[in-house]
Amino acid sequence: MKKLIALLFCLLAFPALALDGAAILKKVDRNLEPESYEMLRKLINIEPDGKKKEFVLYSVKKGRDKIVALFLAPQSDKGRATLRLGDNMWLYIPEVGKPMRITSLQSVTGGVFNNADILRIDYTAEYDVENATEEKDRYLLTLKAKTGEVAYDKLKMWVDKKTTLPTDIECYAASGMLIKTLRFKDTKDFGGGIRRPATIETDSPLYKDYKSVMLYANIKKRDFPDEVFSLNYLPRVEDLRK
Repeated sequence: MKKLIALLFCLLAFPALALDGAAILKKVDRNLEPESYEMLRKLINIEPDGKKKEFVLYSVKKGRDKIVALFLAPQSDKGRATLRLGDNMWLYIPEVGKPMRITSLQSVTGGVFNNADILRIDYTAEYDVENATEEKDRYLLTLKAKTGEVAYDKLKMWVDKKTTLPTDIECYAASGMLIKTLRFKDTKDFGGGIRRPATIETDSPLYKDYKSVMLYANIKKRDFPDEVFSLNYLPRVEDLRK
């Protein structure tokens, strides 16, 4: 009886620690991508009739909220480049010669992935953790946008406990409507301590029977000067690959 009373006292005096959702989310960011890196991606848009359109992008990122993506294919888009600095985004088209403002909910590739997905910055830069709970082998993080400029007002992110990598993310509008679901698959070792999903698939109730897939390749840690992430540098992003 004395042991039972002592155990109850300990449980009351030292309640179970709440999950540190912010720490989990920060680890998710770093497990998905290094602080500064370069990579190649293929984006595939799949229409209801099975027709596909593919894009190849070379991307570089620095810090939590700076990213540039250069189109390598198809030929009709080759040389185009996009820049994101925080909530601000631009598209550079060589034929126009002047960067144009774009928004997070638009899509430079025309598929289910919008510009916020393609030019994704750290989740911790855009979202606060509202709630964190444990399931059998996953955490469930409920994230709330820090500002009204963020593409999605709320995210529900399921995170694998062993790898601290996302498995599924549901994206919601401020109205509570589900906009899309992201599914992370095919965890791969990219070398240099980078082990993350090589495939992200998405679909949306707003685009019935449409699907988009993002395939990652050649993710490497690399440092870049700040000038790379500027409007003046967009015509020269190709130089980074030489």
